[in-house]
Amino acid sequence: MSVDIIYEDEHLVAINKDAGLLVHRSWLDKGETRFAMQLTRDAVGCHVFPVHRLDRPTSGVLLFAKSSAVARSLTEAFTDHQVDKQYLAVVRGFMPAQGTVDYALSFQPDAIADKFADKDKPAQEAVTHWQSEANIELPFAVSKKHATSRYSLVTLVPETGRKHQLRRHMAHLFHPIVGDTSHGDGRHNRFFREQYDCHRMMLHANQLSFMHPVTQAPLQLNANLDADWQHIMTEFNWSQIAVKHNIVKE
Repeated sequence: MSVDIIYEDEHLVAINKDAGLLVHRSWLDKGETRFAMQLTRDAVGCHVFPVHRLDRPTSGVLLFAKSSAVARSLTEAFTDHQVDKQYLAVVRGFMPAQGTVDYALSFQPDAIADKFADKDKPAQEAVTHWQSEANIELPFAVSKKHATSRYSLVTLVPETGRKHQLRRHMAHLFHPIVGDTSHGDGRHNRFFREQYDCHRMMLHANQLSFMHPVTQAPLQLNANLDADWQHIMTEFNWSQIAVKHNIVKE
């Protein structure tokens, strides 16, 4: 019942959020008892204010402010695209070396939380840049069409922050993120569970860079990979890529 604090000062605290951990209480998940905001508050001994979010199945850097004033400043920085976010993902197939997907995303309401939202509003601009870091071809016929299965390790850098943007963009490119039960490929998700005992979505917010809202000093926060990620990186001989991104120790 603890959190991994990766940065703290008198104004901010950042944690490495576990996959599966909700950011805060939600009446959509009434049975849940662990929340990143409450665990962080208990760890640092003061109230904390969320300034951005990570999807429940996504791990990595999650930033909180220790005052409402700092929270407002950071929220504006996120809104004004003054915060650089970088993610690592394992996706199905071999992706090109680098590229950009500029594909507007329609509003996808939650059945309960967005019950009264405008479901007819136009699609919102959404832009994601990617870079392929490594790939692997495995001698397993996960799909009946192919005798082997291919996967890529990619860096994803979103320009915008739409709901499930990275997951939906990768699915749009026919390179869904492994372990994504909403937008992914069930056959490959099952293969990772059975072959590698990996039961999480392979999306990790490994880096957050921004100007400190009080000191104006540049900050770069990095979050290490969890055991599932490290297992896959070792199995696929991708460990040096993790070292390159400062997310595991040599």
